Amino acid sequence: MPAIANIFDRPPAPVRRDMEGLRAALDQAIPVRQVDRNLLIASWNIRKFGGLTRKWTAGTNDSPKRDLRGLLAIAEIVSRFDVVAVQEVTGDLRALRTLMKVLGPNWGFIMTDVTLGKAGTGERLAFVFDQRRLRLSGLAAELVVPPEQIAAGVGQDALARQFARTPYAVSFRAGGDTFILTTLHVDYGDDAADRIPELRGIADWMAAWSGRTNKWHQNFIVLGDFNIDRRGDELWQAFTDTGLVVPKELHDAPRTLSADPNNPQKEKFYDQIAWFTGAGGARRLGLKYAERGGYFDFVPHVYGGTGLNRNSVSYRLSDHFPLWVEFNRTRRVGG
Repeated sequence: MPAIANIFDRPPAPVRRDMEGLRAALDQAIPVRQVDRNLLIASWNIRKFGGLTRKWTAGTNDSPKRDLRGLLAIAEIVSRFDVVAVQEVTGDLRALRTLMKVLGPNWGFIMTDVTLGKAGTGERLAFVFDQRRLRLSGLAAELVVPPEQIAAGVGQDALARQFARTPYAVSFRAGGDTFILTTLHVDYGDDAADRIPELRGIADWMAAWSGRTNKWHQNFIVLGDFNIDRRGDELWQAFTDTGLVVPKELHDAPRTLSADPNNPQKEKFYDQIAWFTGAGGARRLGLKYAERGGYFDFVPHVYGGTGLNRNSVSYRLSDHFPLWVEFNRTRRVGG
C-alpha cells in the first residue's frame, strides 16, 4: 500500500468489506429518502473534524488518526440524510473538503468562521446538504444576544455574556416547505451549572423568534450538541422549559460511543433535536413529524479486523453517534 493514498483510488479489500457491511446496516436503520414525500434531518458532532491522514488506515504514529477509511464511512453515513448539522468542524478544512468531493457535485455546505477565544476551541458549525433535495432559502445568521438582555440578567442562571460558540441558523426550502435549522455546541464549562445560562438563553431566544408572526417561517428546529447530562436534570429543564420538545424516539437513544447498554442511566444526552409544539405561545411546527428518529451505531461496521477499540475508532470517525429524525413533506412546489 502506498504511503500516500487518494480517496478515489480503489480501496483495499478490508475497506471494501467495511463499506459493504456499513451500507447494508444503513439500509436497515435509516428510512429511504423519497422524492416529495419525506425529509431526513440529522445532527452529528464529528470529533475534531479537520485534518486527514492520506492513508487508508492510519498507523499508531500517524496524526491525525482520521484516515481515508474513516472518511469514506463518514461520507456514506452523511449521504443517507438530506441535511446534516455538523459540530466540531475545525480551522483545518481538509477532511470537510474531501468529504464534499466524495459526496459529489450535488452536495453543498455552508458554515461559520472559526470561533476565536479559549471557550470557542477554534470550532466552526456547518450544514452539509443534498442540493437535489434542498435549497438555501435566504437566511444564514449567527445568533447574537441583545446587549439589553445581558444587562437585564439577574441571578445565577442568567446569561451574562454572548454564547461561547455562536449558534448558527440557516433556512432551507424543500419544494414548498421552508424551515430554519439552528445548530449550536454549548460550552462545556467547568461543571454542569456553567451550561445552564447558555441552554436557557438559546431556548428563550428561539421561543421569542418562533413567536414572531411576521418573520420568515414557523418551522424552527434546534439541533446540535447541548452537553445535557441526562434527561430530566437541570440542564434538560433549562433547555425544555420554554416549550422545546424532544421527540420520544430520541429520549433513550445513546448519543456517544462511551454509552453503556447495561447502565443507561450513565449515558450523557449531549446531542438533541427539538422543536416547538405550540406550548407557551410559541408557534407550532408546520412540518409533520413522521414519528421516526434515532441514532446510528457505526462501530460494528467499521475497521473490521484491525482490533481497534471504541476509543480508537472515535478519533477516526467520531465519539458521537449521528442523531436523526424524519419529517413528512407537507407542500410541493406550487402547493
